[in-house]
Amino acid sequence: MTTRRLITSALPYANGSIHLGHLVEYIQTDVYVRFRRACGEEVTYVCAADSHGTPIEVNAAKAGVTPKAFVEKYRAEQHADFKRFGVEFSTYYTTDSPENAKWAYRIYDALKARGLIYKRAAEQLYCERDGRFLPDRFVKGTCPVCKTPDQYGDGCEKCSATYDPRELVAPRCAICGTAPVVRTSDHAYVDLKKVEPIVRAWVEAEGHLVPSVQEQVKGWLDDLQDWCITRDAPYFGFPVKDPEFPGKFLYVWVDAPIGYLSSGERYFADEAPAGQRLTPAEYEARYLAPGAPSRLEHFIGKDILRFHAVFWPAMLWAAGLKQPDRMPVHGHLTVNGEKMSKSRGTFVTGRTYLETGLDPELLRYFYAASLSPGIYDLDLSLEEFRHRVNADLQKRIANLAARLHSPVAKVGGEGLPPGPPSPHFDRAQVAAALAAARAAFGALEYRAAMKAVNDLADHANKAVQDAKPWETPDAPATRALLHDLGKGLHAIAVMLAPVMPRFAAGLAEAMGGLPLAWPEGFTPYDGAPFRFTAKPPAIMPVDAKQVEKLIVEPPAAAAPAAPAAKVARAASPNEGAAKASAKAPAPPPVFGVIQYEDFARVELRVGAVQAAVAVPKADKLLQLTVDVGEPAPRTIVAGIAQAYPDPAALVGKRIVVVANLAPRPLRGITSQGMLLAAGEPPALQVVTVGDAIAPGTRVK
Repeated sequence: MTTRRLITSALPYANGSIHLGHLVEYIQTDVYVRFRRACGEEVTYVCAADSHGTPIEVNAAKAGVTPKAFVEKYRAEQHADFKRFGVEFSTYYTTDSPENAKWAYRIYDALKARGLIYKRAAEQLYCERDGRFLPDRFVKGTCPVCKTPDQYGDGCEKCSATYDPRELVAPRCAICGTAPVVRTSDHAYVDLKKVEPIVRAWVEAEGHLVPSVQEQVKGWLDDLQDWCITRDAPYFGFPVKDPEFPGKFLYVWVDAPIGYLSSGERYFADEAPAGQRLTPAEYEARYLAPGAPSRLEHFIGKDILRFHAVFWPAMLWAAGLKQPDRMPVHGHLTVNGEKMSKSRGTFVTGRTYLETGLDPELLRYFYAASLSPGIYDLDLSLEEFRHRVNADLQKRIANLAARLHSPVAKVGGEGLPPGPPSPHFDRAQVAAALAAARAAFGALEYRAAMKAVNDLADHANKAVQDAKPWETPDAPATRALLHDLGKGLHAIAVMLAPVMPRFAAGLAEAMGGLPLAWPEGFTPYDGAPFRFTAKPPAIMPVDAKQVEKLIVEPPAAAAPAAPAAKVARAASPNEGAAKASAKAPAPPPVFGVIQYEDFARVELRVGAVQAAVAVPKADKLLQLTVDVGEPAPRTIVAGIAQAYPDPAALVGKRIVVVANLAPRPLRGITSQGMLLAAGEPPALQVVTVGDAIAPGTRVK
C-alpha cells in the first residue's frame, strides 16, 4: 500500500520578507517531500502565513491598512519567493481563515471539556499611552543579568538569559518608548501538569524526536509551567467565545499550529485535483484521526520547539486527534560564522539573493550538503558556498556530463548499447551510491546523500581520466564504458532531483527524457541503450564578487561619498609602479602551492571514537569505529598503534577525520577515511576537539 504523508513546515509570520534563515527549513522540507514523491508515495505538503498577533495589528495600523490587507501583502510575497527557490507547497494558506477559526474553537472547547482550562490573574506590563498590555517582544530595556541595553522582554541576545519582562532594568514600550506600569488581568491557562504523562509518552516514543531533542524536551517536562492561551484587546486574532473570558482573544500560538490542520482541510476540499478531493470528515479520518492510515510530520526550528513538542501534543490529544509521527528540528543559520545581523549586512533576504543573479538551486545544494537530522546550526560561509558549488557541481557533476556528451552524441540517435564490464568503472559503485543516498534522504542525512553523489561522480571522472575514451572512441570497450558511465549519470540525476529539481530535469531531458522516479530497487542499468539528444545543462562557476553582493551594507553604516576633487592630485611615488604591475601578467604558480578550490575538496569532519582495537598481525595499525554524524559509524584503520598501546584510551575522544577520502583496503579491512595526527610515532598525538562539538560538524 502506498504510504500517505501530511507534511508541514512552520508557518512564517506574515510581517516581513523571507530571508535565508527561513529557507533552511523550507528547503529541508521540500527536499524530503520531493524524495518521498519520487519513491512513489502520496505526499501533501501544506503551509500558511501565520497571520495573527500584536505585531500584525500594530504594523498594519502604522501602514494605514487593515490587518487582513497587511497579511495578504506579505502572504503573497512570501509564497512567490518560496516558489523562486523551488519550494512547492500543495497549498499556502493563512491562519486568519474560517477553517482555522473552526478548528481553533473546537480545540479550545476540547481543552475546556477535559477540565484543563482555568482562570488566573496575571501581572503584565501595560503602556498607558498606547492603552495596551505589552507582549514580551514589545518591551525593551537593559538585561538584568549582563546589563546589556536594548534587549527584548523575553530574553537577552547578548548573554542568552531568559527572564520576566518585569525584571528588565528601565523597561520601555517598544511602540512609543514610554515606561510601562504593572497591571493585573484575568486570563485562561491550560493546566499542563494534568496532561504531562500524555505529553511525556509522546516525547519518549521512538521516532518522534531525535535523542538530543528528546532530552531537551524532557527537561522542560520536569519543570512544567502552565500555559496562558489568551490575550487582551487590542489584538488581531480569534475572539474567545467563552463567557468566562469576555473581551479576550486566543493567543497566536494557539491557532498557529492549528493552521496545519486547517490548511490541509482547505487543500483537500478546494484545491486538490478533482479525483483526490475529500470532505472535511474524510480528510480527518484519513489524516488526523488516531490510527489514521497516514503519517503526520512537522518540520520546525529549534526556537519554536517548546510550542510544538509540549503544547501541541497536548492540544491534539485533548481534541481526540493523532499526535505527530515525526518532528524533525533544525538549528539556526549563521552567515560567515555569525548570527544574521542587519547592522552587519548579513541579514540576507531571499530577494537579495535572487538579485545577485545566483541560481536558487545552488543555495538548495549548499544547504543539503550541510544538513543532518540534528539540531546543529548551519553556517553559510560565503567562501565555502562558492568553493563547494564550484568543486562539487561545476567541476565534478556538470563537468562529467560535458565530458560524456561529446563522444556519446557522435554515436547518434540509436545510442550506445551495453557491453562487457569495464575494468575502469564498476557498476556496483552506482548501486552502492543509490542505496546510500536513499537511506540518507529518508533519515534526513542530506549531507551523506550528497556525499554519495559526489563519490560516484569522482569514481566516474576517474574512469574517464584513466580510460581516455577520446583516444579510442570507436573501440567496443570504450563504447561499453561510455554506456555504463552514462547510466551512472542517470543515477546522479535521480539522486540530485530532490535537491536540484530543475538541473536534474534538464540533465534527464538531455539524456533522451529519462525518468527521475526512484522506486524501490531502482537501477539505471535496464538494458536500454544510452544516448544524448541534447547538450546537458551547464553550471557556471561562481566568482567571489558575485557572492560578495549578498552582504548589503545598511545605509546608516555606509561611508559618506567622497566630495568631488577641487584640485589635481599629485601621483604618489609608487603609483606608476603599481599601475604597471597591475597590467603585468600574473606570475606562474609556485610549485607545490595549491589553490583554495583544491583545499575545499578535502572534507574534514568531527568524529566520535566509539571503539578502538589493534589490527591482528599489524604492529602499527589500529581499527577505529567512528561516528561522523552519518546513519552508521565508519571503520578507519590508522597507523597510530605505537603511540596508543592501549587503544581503549581513544574511546570517547572527538577526533578530526578526512571524510571524503576514497575507501582503501588495509590488511583485509576497508578503511573509510583518515584521521589527523601530529608528530611522529611513538610521540604522535591524534588531533582532538572539545566534547561539545557534535560528530559530523565541519572543520574549517
